[in-house]
Amino acid sequence: MEYRIEHDSMGEMQVPVWALWGAQTERSRRNFPIGIGQETMPVEIIRAFAQVKKAAALTNRALLPEKMTAEKCEAICEAADAILSGDLAAHFPLVVWQTGSGTQTNMNVNEVIANRGNAQTGKPLLHPNDDVNRSQSSNDTFPTALHVAAALAVKNRVLPAVDGLIAELRRLEEENGDALKIGRTHLQDATPLRFSQEISGWRASLEQDRRMMELTLPPLMELALGGTAVGTGLNAPAGFDALVAKTLSDLTGTAFTSAPNKFHALTSLDELVFAHGAMKALAADLLKIANDVRLLASGPRCGLGEITIPANEPGSSIMPGKVNPTQCEQVTMVAVQVLGNDAAIGVAASQGQFELNTFLPVCAYNFLQSARLLAESVAAFTERCVRGIHANRERMAQNMERSLMLATALSPHIGYEKAARVAQLAAERGSSLREACVALGYLTAEQFDTFVRPEQMV
Repeated sequence: MEYRIEHDSMGEMQVPVWALWGAQTERSRRNFPIGIGQETMPVEIIRAFAQVKKAAALTNRALLPEKMTAEKCEAICEAADAILSGDLAAHFPLVVWQTGSGTQTNMNVNEVIANRGNAQTGKPLLHPNDDVNRSQSSNDTFPTALHVAAALAVKNRVLPAVDGLIAELRRLEEENGDALKIGRTHLQDATPLRFSQEISGWRASLEQDRRMMELTLPPLMELALGGTAVGTGLNAPAGFDALVAKTLSDLTGTAFTSAPNKFHALTSLDELVFAHGAMKALAADLLKIANDVRLLASGPRCGLGEITIPANEPGSSIMPGKVNPTQCEQVTMVAVQVLGNDAAIGVAASQGQFELNTFLPVCAYNFLQSARLLAESVAAFTERCVRGIHANRERMAQNMERSLMLATALSPHIGYEKAARVAQLAAERGSSLREACVALGYLTAEQFDTFVRPEQMV
């Protein structure tokens, strides 16, 4: 491999000749050979950094035109756009497991933008620190990029996926308003309900999760940018924080604002914990819904079999004809991963010390993985499972008619203890509730038929 010589404040480094990164990136690449190729900094963070650098250049151009010339600003913006297009993806090799402030990733972006700008203009126009990083610090740019990436992931990926699942459940609910089935509590038979009512519980859970996720967006949209090293705003011009937030809002179409207290913004991750907590709630509900679906679809002959779901692929390498609820299984595995990510984020957020939290990359990695997995999992579950759910009304009716918990309808007429005795005798004899009730002399057959009507119990 051919190399060129780059230098930073610590001396010279050999850098692959094709790479746009510089000495600081190369030092990090060599010093942290941890999770290489598997756990690089999330692309969402790199994209957010590109937007931050573009907004900062435009703001510096407005506030410090003698330092940020039109030529420099244009070169930075062009390089940032190239990052956003994905053309420069190969130039961001750094792993998550680096410095806890994310300094090396900030410098990776600075160096790529500077070298790209210099290559495009054919002269040493941009310096990664003095120009691309002007009015900024890694300590305020990484928290800012993290908030930008997190807010956009929730807004543009997770919420639309949830909306799609809610819409599909609403359609399924409308189709099954007249389908009666037995309810279950503690995994035991309970009183009847409509299948549409059961579905409405799933839908309402997701709607509540959606509302909670929306509540997390305004705090995520408060940005640390302008706080620089410790929150004082040293080396940033007056008004930089408010103007750069407005510029970033214009670039992204999202209403970002400047955090009112930069000392809080640099050291606390409570907004991220809050937002991931809402995604954890979504994961918990998805786990419940997916389990309900696969239990209701269990069988096809020896399980509940009250619904059918799409047969997407063979389910066994040894049992011919077996089909498994694989979409339900991917949802439950994703949910478990999100629950684990939440624990990692919570512990990391508790480690803010003095003026900085130094667990930022791991929080970024886990949060964005959760958002990405949830969005993709929900979309697949909606398209490849929920859309193809059909009620087995005959099986629902059979199960409901056999349920001993229909005896609940007798309680107002013969009392709880006698109704319990009816259910117990029916279970002992393997008979119907009607036969047991008549045998005990509590009611006539006609009276039983009048009182026990499942359609009136829902």
